[in-house]
Amino acid sequence: MNRRTFLKKLITSSLALFGLGGGTYYYAREIEPGMLTIKEADITSHRIPISFDNFKIVQFSDTHIGFHYTLDQFEELVNTINKHNPDCVVFTGDLVDRPDQFKWDNRIIKSLSNINAPYGKYWIYGNHDHGGYGTDIIKEVMDKSDFVMLKNANTKIDNGLDRFVIAGLDDVMLGAPNLDHALEGSNPELFTLLLCHEPDYAEVVQQFPVDVQLSGHSHGGQVQIPFFGYIYTPTLAESYVEGKYSVGLHPLQLYVSRGIGTTRLPYRFLCKPELNIYRLAHDD
Repeated sequence: MNRRTFLKKLITSSLALFGLGGGTYYYAREIEPGMLTIKEADITSHRIPISFDNFKIVQFSDTHIGFHYTLDQFEELVNTINKHNPDCVVFTGDLVDRPDQFKWDNRIIKSLSNINAPYGKYWIYGNHDHGGYGTDIIKEVMDKSDFVMLKNANTKIDNGLDRFVIAGLDDVMLGAPNLDHALEGSNPELFTLLLCHEPDYAEVVQQFPVDVQLSGHSHGGQVQIPFFGYIYTPTLAESYVEGKYSVGLHPLQLYVSRGIGTTRLPYRFLCKPELNIYRLAHDD
């Protein structure tokens, strides 16, 4: 057991044994999970056509509706997304926490349908979407909401002058991801952005002609300790947890979102939820 693993286990055990102090517990459970932050980043590449300068992509991920995250909150999120006037919106998985237990109605479809994006709305499966017999349910909801599923598939964003590629993978943990199929028919000379729920799969993605990978899944750890950082992240979100990374010699640009909701434990501490906004820019 290495030092970091040991410290993680030690701190996790201590929190479980002694619990959080009253004020800290209330803050982590009731306050910080609702403190949505807007995280903006410029994605630059010489492969991005100049005509796509300032093209705005909004990513939301890991809403986990039904577990400490309500449809009222989701409606507020949709309003926030629309206020930022995205050109394109992408959802990188885990819509509801337990699809088999969620009380489905048309409200969630209405909210998703209200998201405005002139160049389209795209989505991929997360592990919770496949889990709980949710595969078909989630697809039906997203289809009715005018989101295009990119399950080992790609599409081209065309502004009438130039194009770039958005591709998507099936969930790595519970699906059947296939990068060859995801990139089939795409032009490797075009700037290519990939949606992949689990960030650590970037180690595989970096071997393919992909410029940028957008992921979620990690929740940023949900709970972070001062001077130490996160204490736990799920499988396939252990090497890349939040923010931007350069992976491989290419290099692949990887962006990992903290996501919106919580899972397993209804806490966030020093790890606020985030909505991600990316602006494309041509870089010589």
